[in-house]
Amino acid sequence: MKFDQWIAPEHYNITSEIERHRSDKTALRWQDELGVTVEITYAELLEQVDRLAGGLNGLGLAKGDPVLIMVPRRIEAYIIYIACLKLGLVIIPSSEMLRAKDLSYRLVHSEARAVIAWGEGAAEVDGIAEELPALKHRIDASGQAPAEGRWRSLRSLMDGQPEKREAVPTHRDDTAILTYTSGTTGNPKGVVHSHGWGYAHLRITSSWLDIREGDLVWATAAPGWQKWIWTPFLSVLGNGATGFVYNGSFKAEKYLELIQTQRIQVLCCTPTEYRIMAKSDSLADFDLSSLRSAVSAGEPLNQAVIQRFKDLFSFTIRDGYGQTESTLLIGNLKDSPVKLGSMGKSIVPGLVEIIDENGHLLPVGEVGNIAVHGEMPALFRSYYRDPERKAANTAGSYFITGDRASQDEDGYLWFEGRGDDIIISAGYTIGPFEVEEALLRHPAVKECAAVASPDEIRGHVVKAFIVLKDDAAGTDELVKELQDHVKSWTAPYKYPRRIEFVSDLPKTSSGKIRRIELREREKQARS
Repeated sequence: MKFDQWIAPEHYNITSEIERHRSDKTALRWQDELGVTVEITYAELLEQVDRLAGGLNGLGLAKGDPVLIMVPRRIEAYIIYIACLKLGLVIIPSSEMLRAKDLSYRLVHSEARAVIAWGEGAAEVDGIAEELPALKHRIDASGQAPAEGRWRSLRSLMDGQPEKREAVPTHRDDTAILTYTSGTTGNPKGVVHSHGWGYAHLRITSSWLDIREGDLVWATAAPGWQKWIWTPFLSVLGNGATGFVYNGSFKAEKYLELIQTQRIQVLCCTPTEYRIMAKSDSLADFDLSSLRSAVSAGEPLNQAVIQRFKDLFSFTIRDGYGQTESTLLIGNLKDSPVKLGSMGKSIVPGLVEIIDENGHLLPVGEVGNIAVHGEMPALFRSYYRDPERKAANTAGSYFITGDRASQDEDGYLWFEGRGDDIIISAGYTIGPFEVEEALLRHPAVKECAAVASPDEIRGHVVKAFIVLKDDAAGTDELVKELQDHVKSWTAPYKYPRRIEFVSDLPKTSSGKIRRIELREREKQARS
């Protein structure tokens, strides 16, 4: 298979995609929870980028130096990321929610030479007990540097710097991003992406996001995650659109109000956000007619949620699938028929296949490993300081993602779950998503997660942890009703034999449900 159209020029820097839009066009529209709004043009943004790049270079930071960045949804985040990439520095995106222990591992493992943090993040860095011999510079982006004076102000670095400078020459294979996965066991993995990844990403995702120059785009991911680099950062600014940035907590009605009042044209939300918005009693009261493209990624989005928005507003939320290790791999692309509940198709034929443990292609309808062709330019280069790990997840010509799915006769893929999320009960193989899909169709269910629960007779049975809507009560009668409801929507052997009502579900900082935590809880409770 050929991927020539996704291969970057040999000498290439990601920021060239943004630089070509330097003009008086609005790059970002930022708003906080109080309604305070700030706008910045591409020209103004890039002038500040160049001034910061000069200041960072003046500290002695040079091409290849790792820099850990931990800032909230602020315009400063964009300035920092672009400036670092323009200098050829290696950015380490880090969530604001990380604590000293998490940060210590990343700083030591990456041998970061600088950290750029905001507010409480700076205090967490100062709370690290381990020695950080590689760390030479602590830069405070919030203007509230800790009193002990080890921190430099971001703005002070920019003072007196020229408003225009050229990017440091970089090769398409030079490292640009070192992202640490959230991980389910052991320490996080450092995923290495080159500048050439950015070139491929923009060209691969264009037919999924459908961002057009001049669009107002709201992608709700927060800085610190690869998904933020995917969409709010690179896909928005690389396409010359205007990014809407809301620096506030998620509330369904507030998000719907912002889509309506801002007249958002392209929307990218997490499945959890869409699910909770779909459950809002006032959903039908909002005007979402401005939306031309609405997409979801991170984990499968339920058919019932997609159908709810389609019934009310006549648009289809298009689901997509990718990984920290790659970019969009599978999706319901614009102008293509959508099969509700499907992940969509491989973005090009042959890029993604369903294979067995030996790397052999599986027939239509059989569940196997989702695998991506190893020569795709947007596939990560390696796991940092762990080169054998990538090879261990490779079978034949394919990198195995760790997720499982089946493919139908039309090429559409149907998600089954993580390899270790699959539930085997009395010989039946059950995907947790099938159970969750059925439960979420019940009006009393707000959120849920299905996991394997140890059982003496069946090996495992399905257990569902359920968060109810505020007006519902978790009674024995409701348990029976929910079990019958699942039986009515899917094969009866898939129904949850055990149900526990909970106030919330454990999630990663990016909003994904941590089924592994629930699974371990069950294992300990029944051991």
